[in-house]
Amino acid sequence: APPGHTQDGGQDTSFRWQCLDQPIGKLLFRRFLEGAPEFAAAGALWSEIEAFEQCEEVEREATANRLRSRFFTPGGSEHCGFLSASATAPPTG
Repeated sequence: APPGHTQDGGQDTSFRWQCLDQPIGKLLFRRFLEGAPEFAAAGALWSEIEAFEQCEEVEREATANRLRSRFFTPGGSEHCGFLSASATAPPTG
């Protein structure tokens, strides 16, 4: 098995497979995040990142700025303090 993955009867049980690749697993995991006050910001961030990935190119900069101020800035309405500084740093170049 690849590093970080476990196998159960030949079935991949990694987080990626269960909570990202499988539609029902993804739905259940997102409902779990949204239903737990301590994880609600993470669920909202996930939804907003997916919306960002679908938005038109001309909207990307404004959308990214809203994401940064809402989730990545201390004091933001849904600050995700669990994210590393490198994860929240503005892109360079």
